[in-house]
Amino acid sequence: MTQTTDPDPDPRTAVRLAGAVKSFGPVRAVAGLDLRVRRGETVAPLGRNGAGKSTTIALALGLDEPDAGRVELFGDAPQRAVRAGRVGAMLQEGRPVPRITVRELVSFVARTYPAPLPVAAALDLAGLTDVADRRVDRLSGGQAQRVRFAVALAGNPELIVLDEPTAALDVEARRAFWTAMRGYARCGNTVLFSTHYLEEADENADRIVVIDDGRVVADGTGEELRRAVGGALVAVDLDGAPSEGLDRLPGVTAVEIRGDRARLRTGDPDATVTALARLGRIRRLEVGTASLDEAFLALTAAPGTAAPAPAPQPARARARQEDPR
Repeated sequence: MTQTTDPDPDPRTAVRLAGAVKSFGPVRAVAGLDLRVRRGETVAPLGRNGAGKSTTIALALGLDEPDAGRVELFGDAPQRAVRAGRVGAMLQEGRPVPRITVRELVSFVARTYPAPLPVAAALDLAGLTDVADRRVDRLSGGQAQRVRFAVALAGNPELIVLDEPTAALDVEARRAFWTAMRGYARCGNTVLFSTHYLEEADENADRIVVIDDGRVVADGTGEELRRAVGGALVAVDLDGAPSEGLDRLPGVTAVEIRGDRARLRTGDPDATVTALARLGRIRRLEVGTASLDEAFLALTAAPGTAAPAPAPQPARARARQEDPR
């Protein structure tokens, strides 16, 4: 491993990857990636399959070492932070342990750490108190997933890393899991989680980090990412008029023409609509908000291509100004 950057002197940093590079044969999975997560933050790295997200998580946990650059947890090597009990992880793979209760399993894991969380507290945070004496191999899928969360909490970690924690769970089980996770985060702890459910990232993360081709291509709140690619969508009928010049209207970042209808992604919908009105081109006007899915597609579009501007979803706040709920 080549260390090419200096240690981070900021004691507020929980996770730091600086110029991290990792290759597997001819494939460069992580290509000079820079990421900093401060203590107490909840951060969601997002990426397409093969974008380098899982390799980034493996580097952060010390499961792999970078070919170049530096990876640190709390200013130390990941392996030392893990051994000290400062890090808990909930990875995708895992099988229930037969013939052992939830309480017994969490107690056993807790005893392997130097300063574990009280077992009752881990069970409570994970929402498992009512099933603590039930066998692990007789739980529902959602309950089993929360057992894995309790095991990750057992060492009383300051940082927890969750890799697709709600994969294959139903809506109710997913809601229960995120309620438990937010309880852990409210204690001032740091959370790094990946997910394919973009709405989960939008609802539960302080920051979303978009990774593509092994690099960070965007970093901010869900709202900031939507604004970065044009946070609103404006649609109008062309009514036989040419579409030339629509891409030069104020705020417009992308244009898609479908039949006789134009869909414009814009960072300033008021300015875009005003310009359309001056041109007399507001037939069947629709104004809506871009979703995080649309922002993600735009940010990870292949070089030289542009993600299309999809049909706008109704902006309820704009349509119901008289009702602030």
